[in-house]
Amino acid sequence: MEYIYAALLLDAAGKEISEANLVSVVKAAGVNPDEAMAKSVASSLKGVNIKDVIKNAQNVQVAAPAQAAAPEAKAEKKAEAAEEKVSEEQAAGGLASLFG
Repeated sequence: MEYIYAALLLDAAGKEISEANLVSVVKAAGVNPDEAMAKSVASSLKGVNIKDVIKNAQNVQVAAPAQAAAPEAKAEKKAEAAEEKVSEEQAAGGLASLFG
């Protein structure tokens, strides 16, 4: 996780996300750097526009709750329909008792 934070910090500062820069940031944070991890993260992020990735992730998070709300709305409609049916049955039962 430290290397992802380091990459985000480097990107925000406008610096190149390289193995050496990642190691420097991790060292500055007081963590013993893992050269292999720094190399892996640097190569994984080569050519990636982090700002675009973050923007797209925010759009996905906004869309997800709207999609999750759809099943809840269907459940609410079913519950309302069931309540209406019960109310109609109760009303019919009430009328029957008048003529009972």
